[in-house]
Amino acid sequence: MDPTARRDSAPPSAEGRREGGSEALSPEKRHQILKGAALVFARDGYEGASMSRIAAAAGVSKGTLYNHFESKAALFAAYVEQACEEHLCRIFAEHQETDDVAAGLNAIGTRMVEMMLSELGITIYRVVIAEAAKFPELARAFYEAGPARAITEMARWLRTQTARGTLVCDDPEFAAEQFFCLCQTRHWLLYKLNLRPGPPDPAEIATVVGRATEMFLKTYGRR
Repeated sequence: MDPTARRDSAPPSAEGRREGGSEALSPEKRHQILKGAALVFARDGYEGASMSRIAAAAGVSKGTLYNHFESKAALFAAYVEQACEEHLCRIFAEHQETDDVAAGLNAIGTRMVEMMLSELGITIYRVVIAEAAKFPELARAFYEAGPARAITEMARWLRTQTARGTLVCDDPEFAAEQFFCLCQTRHWLLYKLNLRPGPPDPAEIATVVGRATEMFLKTYGRR
């Protein structure tokens, strides 16, 4: 193990979770750093990664890295937050105001499954699960940036549809979790266990999401 890995992996304080430093971090430099972090976290896992290795992969000095991210945990949290932000924007970008609730559910479910089964989605999930027991703050950062935000966005969409009379959801947050769980049928467990390597078949995803939508509407659809 890199001799700096243990120090880099120390749990950050509340201050350590925020980016510091006196110089503003440009979008280009931030992207460069997070891209390097992604490569190292995917290759070495969280504990095996070090700020030295990440700095080398990002093409910046270790001092530059620490000037903007006070700890490895803060950097990992920023990496996960950016990845989740980019994907969640795409998932909920369309069909927000549609009255065709089935089409909206199918679109959201399909993009959610594609994100979860993407190389990036699987990589982040595996790193978090592997390190959750030792570094619970990483699991919390991942949950808040990814699943919790997705549930909140989905619940907001379901609440809007309920107000329009296309759905009947008395507990939108619970219904959102149910829908996402239905969409994970068949594929998610196999892919995260690496029992089905390679990109998912779009036709198979469409079948699962379509059936999930049908089941969801039988419970929450306006009769």
